[in-house]
Amino acid sequence: MKQFKDKVAVITGGASGIGLALARRSAAEGMQVVLADIEDAALAAAADELRGTGAQVFTVKTDVSRAEDVERLAEQTLKACGGVHLVCNNAGVGGVRVKTWEASAKDWQWVLGVNVWGVIHGVRVFTPIMLRQGEEGHIVNTASAAGFVSMASTAPYAVSKHSVVTLSEVLYHDLQSEKAKVGVSVLCPAWVDTNIWNSQRNRPEDLRDHAETEEERARREQVRALLEKGKVTAADIAEMTFEAIANDRFYIFPHPKIRNDIRTRMEDILELRNPTRTA
Repeated sequence: MKQFKDKVAVITGGASGIGLALARRSAAEGMQVVLADIEDAALAAAADELRGTGAQVFTVKTDVSRAEDVERLAEQTLKACGGVHLVCNNAGVGGVRVKTWEASAKDWQWVLGVNVWGVIHGVRVFTPIMLRQGEEGHIVNTASAAGFVSMASTAPYAVSKHSVVTLSEVLYHDLQSEKAKVGVSVLCPAWVDTNIWNSQRNRPEDLRDHAETEEERARREQVRALLEKGKVTAADIAEMTFEAIANDRFYIFPHPKIRNDIRTRMEDILELRNPTRTA
């Protein structure tokens, strides 16, 4: 997909962080933008900002973990814009940093519901639409560097992001077998200064099983500090993503150094070594 002007972009998690950066870049390319997010105030603020630049923007409040919400997102996109050409399945949560056996059933349900089922629903709902259109298009699934390495105390998040990587790879092969005009990329950032450290703000009450402890709050603060130190910005990532789309490149690694850790993991597997710890 090399032409963006006057095309339609749908971006989940589009009210902040990487999603908002992708929306800004889409608007700058002259695309109609459909913003989907679960936060009303942030969604309205993002839309106002983009409309202030002259962009045509539509908003749909969406909980990507719910199939009916994503189906409604597609219906409203087609009603408002008549089609869809770029789908960024970007919504995600950071989860909890606890030992693997300490993560509760509700921790798993929350993280996998957004990070995995959100992408599944996006692919399941939008891909057939894009194929029927018969036009050039592209799907970007936001995974993480955590989709290729396995850090301690990140089980729900790491499992979710490994899932997004392999889902995207299988989708790539399926689209290739169909000789489709729709491409796919998997976006795998590391530390970026976004609000993902504070994902708990959007955690549904029915998926909470205890009040946040001081230890858990301290771990979140550690993550926040690491994110703030990230040298690659959300705007940088949006730039890299659009370059990848234009060049039909599948893997997007905004943080090149992570590839060293990925190489070590691959070598561990091929050499039948026990896993090397990743910081």
